[in-house]
Amino acid sequence: MSIDFILPDIGEGIVECELVEWLVKEGEVIVEDQPVADVMTDKALVQIPAMHSGVVDKLYYKQGEIAKVHSPLFAMTPEGESNDTVHSEPAVSVQAETVTLSPENIGAATASVAKEPTVNITKVAEGKALASPAVRRVARELDINIHQVAGSGKKGRVYKDDVVAYSQNGSSDRTTVVAGSVIGGTSVEPIRGIKKVMSTAMQNSVSTIPHFTYCEEIDLTELIALRGELKEVYAKQDIKLTMMPFFMKAMSLAIKEYPLVNTKVNDDCTELTYFNDHNIGMAVDSKVGLLVPNIKQVQTKSILDLANDIMRLTNDARSGRVASEDLKGGTITISNIGAIGGTVATPIINKPEVAIVALGKLQKLPRFNDQGEVEARSIMQVSWSGDHRVIDGGTIARFCNLWKSFLEKPSHMLVHMS
Repeated sequence: MSIDFILPDIGEGIVECELVEWLVKEGEVIVEDQPVADVMTDKALVQIPAMHSGVVDKLYYKQGEIAKVHSPLFAMTPEGESNDTVHSEPAVSVQAETVTLSPENIGAATASVAKEPTVNITKVAEGKALASPAVRRVARELDINIHQVAGSGKKGRVYKDDVVAYSQNGSSDRTTVVAGSVIGGTSVEPIRGIKKVMSTAMQNSVSTIPHFTYCEEIDLTELIALRGELKEVYAKQDIKLTMMPFFMKAMSLAIKEYPLVNTKVNDDCTELTYFNDHNIGMAVDSKVGLLVPNIKQVQTKSILDLANDIMRLTNDARSGRVASEDLKGGTITISNIGAIGGTVATPIINKPEVAIVALGKLQKLPRFNDQGEVEARSIMQVSWSGDHRVIDGGTIARFCNLWKSFLEKPSHMLVHMS
C-alpha cells in the first residue's frame, strides 16, 4: 500500500520550502530515520528523514521546486505492504534541527567567492552530476538538464559558467564562446532563503542604526606563542584551540568594565537594556549563507570551554544546520573576515546589538621595540562599528584599549579571570 509522506511543520511560521536535493531516488529501499531530502526554508537548511522503512514510489517535486507544508512530499510503500496505491496522511513531525533566523541572528561580514575557471571539456560525466545547489538552481531556471552539461571542474564538476555556456551556445546567437569563456548574455538567480533574510536584516540595520567605525591594531605575537604551546597539548584531547576563544574571553573581561557595549536599545531609543550574560556571536560563512551562532554566558566559561563550543558551532554552521537556541540571544558579535582576507572593514551591526568587531587578517609587519630596534611582529587590524545613539567614540576606544591589553599581554587575562 503506497502512502504519501506529508510535509509537516518544520519551523515557526514556515509554509513552504525549496527542495534543494533528493537524497534518495524512486525505487530505492530506505529505512526509518534515513535522510530523504534536504529542503531550504527562509530560516535554514533542514534534512527530512523517513518515518518508515520501505520503498520510495514517487518523488513529487523536482530539485529547485517549492514544496508546501501539509502537502505530499513523496510516496512510499512501507515495509511489508503491497504496492496498491492508497493515499493517506500520517501524522508526522520532522525530527531535524531547525533554526529560527531573524534579523537579530544575522551578523555583518563579507565573504569573497573566487571565480571558478572554465576550460573546454567535451565529455559529460556519467551518473549523478557533480554540482553545487546554486549551480543546479541556475540549470533549472534555464530549463537545462544538468546531466547533459560538460563539467569543466575536477571529476567533471559542473560550474555556473558551464551551465550558462551550454545554454547560450545551444539557444542564442547573441552569445559567443571564446576559449571556454562566455561573452555576453545574463543569468538571473532569485534571492531566497538565508540570503533573503540576510539582505533584509542588513537593510533594516543600516536604515535604523547610525553607525560609526573605529579601527585599531593589535600585536598578537605573545598570544600566538602561548597558543602554540597549548595547541599540541589539547589536540591530543581532540580540542581544536584557535585564536577565537582568546578573543571572546578577552572581550568578556572588557565588557565587565564597559557594560554599555553589551546592551540593546529599543526602536524609539527611549530604553537601554543591559545584558548580564555575555552571549558573543561569531559570523560563519556557511554553505547556506551567513549564520551567526553565539556562545552563551562567555563570562562563566574557560578558554577550553569556549574552544569546545566554538568547534561545535562552527561545524554546525558550516553544514547549515544550527540549533535554534544557538542562533538566538546574541548580545555582541565578532566577524572574523580576516580568515578570508582583508585588513580593515566596516561591519554592519547585528541589530538589536549595539557593537560589532571585524577581525582583519594576521600579518607579519616591522615594528619598533622598546630599544628602538625593528623586529617582526604579528599584527592584526580590528574594526569596530558602534551604535552612535548610545555609544560614543571615547567609550569604544577605551573598551577596545582594554580588550587589546588582554590580547597583547595574555598574562593580564589570567589576573582578571574570576
